[in-house]
Amino acid sequence: MPVVADPVPRPLDHLAECGHPDNAALVLRGQTLSYAALRDRVGQLAAWLQRIVPEPGARVASWCAKGELTCLLPLAAARAGFIHVPINPVLKRLQVAHILADSGARLLIGTQARLASLEAGDITADCAAIAEQHALADSQGETASLPPSAANPDDLAAILYTSGSTGRPKGVMLSHANLWLGAVSVAHYLGLAEDDVILGVLPLSFDYGQNQLLSAWRAGASVVPLDYLLARDVPRACARHGVTTLAAVSPLWRQLCETEWPDDATRSIRRLTNSGGALTPDLVKRLRARFPQAQLFAMYGLTEAFRSTYLDPALIDRNPTSIGKPIPFAEIMLADADGEAFAGPGEGELVHCGPLVAQGYWRDAERTAERFRPAPAGSSYGGLAVWSGDRVRRAEDGLLYFAGRNDEMIKSSGNRISPQEIEEVALGTGLVVQAAAIGVPDKQLGESVHLVCEGQPGARDPLREKLSALLPNYMQPKHYHFREQLPLNSNGKIDRASLKLELTA
Repeated sequence: MPVVADPVPRPLDHLAECGHPDNAALVLRGQTLSYAALRDRVGQLAAWLQRIVPEPGARVASWCAKGELTCLLPLAAARAGFIHVPINPVLKRLQVAHILADSGARLLIGTQARLASLEAGDITADCAAIAEQHALADSQGETASLPPSAANPDDLAAILYTSGSTGRPKGVMLSHANLWLGAVSVAHYLGLAEDDVILGVLPLSFDYGQNQLLSAWRAGASVVPLDYLLARDVPRACARHGVTTLAAVSPLWRQLCETEWPDDATRSIRRLTNSGGALTPDLVKRLRARFPQAQLFAMYGLTEAFRSTYLDPALIDRNPTSIGKPIPFAEIMLADADGEAFAGPGEGELVHCGPLVAQGYWRDAERTAERFRPAPAGSSYGGLAVWSGDRVRRAEDGLLYFAGRNDEMIKSSGNRISPQEIEEVALGTGLVVQAAAIGVPDKQLGESVHLVCEGQPGARDPLREKLSALLPNYMQPKHYHFREQLPLNSNGKIDRASLKLELTA
């Protein structure tokens, strides 16, 4: 792969300047914004924001479905000198109230129905609330327009709240440089070009979803945001817009593999990307069969450093579970139990160093100190690194494989068990659609393995028999639970925390 052409970060709002003025930048339901129109609307919205909130560095929150406003705000807030706080539209009032209070937001823009769901005390006295339709109408009538900013790339541009596995959501602080270099890196290794059309199905409050916008605009490509109700809405949109790039998380990929895809829906697709959870060999085979002409990019990331690794699509058939090697601007090291980095094969904690590392957690010095620590000796970047808490194995050929999270590892009879290893074997039997291995306190074993499956209850005995033959004794699930559907968190991942609470209640 050639060296990235522009490694120097710039202010985030300059992404609006990257495409040809006449090319489509944003395809909405009722209109298409060219890059020239994108620049005008970002300038207008930024000027309107400055008029509504005259305090430099203020936090501006959005709680809306995908549309013109939510797509423009990341750039407009940055241009106005504010910090964008996108809130996942599926969250309820208690989570939203926490985010507003924790971030100290001075403005909340939301749909009328969402704002109406809030109760007294959910919004602080110094935070204005404006309905989305009013914000759009007022900003479109704004006579002023702010030019591209001269912001310091190290200035804070966004706070993304992550659900986490325990505790309340914490706000990850991202600078202009973090977001700009993330867009440059992804646009580069995916090979995005001006004629690409990216379908945005992921939440824009999710770093993976937001980067679909930013990397597309860095390449001068077009984005079609989609709030889908059913999986079948996705192939319909692909056919309608000639989509070339589709990103999803593994639970959504499973749904899409069960959906009918007419030829006109798959014909234009060039690349598929996956993050937020590893692919399984079975899912790789199904995606390769469904989209034989498309490159399949398996990726690994964490909000605290955006994206860490990707697997060259040419290697995925032979290495379907690998998370690959570092993306541009990321230095990935493995550390042993003593915190010492080691080269060569082995398993250790993944440590991410370099300019994609976030600035810490908003107003949370204690949790920042736990996760953001000095880079291991030998790092080419130095400075603070993200100590991920993820166990990763490096093979002889240098490829990396996710082994499990330190806080998700099951400890049974003195053995450390990776939940993912059990899940992959269960999914590989073809008897279940999804699976989550959970460690539950056990007086005799320390923790016993409970396997929660999405599938037909009649598969219980055949699955138990298969796993008995495929897994060593210490990894055998002690209990099997079947559900019509496994719970997902706001980022579309299996909600392990809620499952553990249910099983330990």
